[in-house]
Amino acid sequence: MIDAVTKPKTKVKTKTERPRLHKVILVNDDYTPREFVVTVLKAEFRMTEDQAHKVMITAHQRGVCVVAVFTKDVAETKATRATDAGRAKGYPLLFTTEPEE
Repeated sequence: MIDAVTKPKTKVKTKTERPRLHKVILVNDDYTPREFVVTVLKAEFRMTEDQAHKVMITAHQRGVCVVAVFTKDVAETKATRATDAGRAKGYPLLFTTEPEE
């Protein structure tokens, strides 16, 4: 008779985490025209006129406003493109990113 040793089969479950999200923040300045800020918000973040206006006014009143939340790469790309749009027109428009808590 043959002695067979059986080993239990173990399955390794990989645990995938959701990517950490980052906020895109609009920083207020006193030089960039409001209409231009609304235009950039509509173009880069696909906001409606009303949404963009509300975000712009909030940043104007409070100094900063969270525009949207994305994964790190998307947030950094959108913030850079929006800031570059302002720079191209000679405005100090600034969008930054920071990790969400």
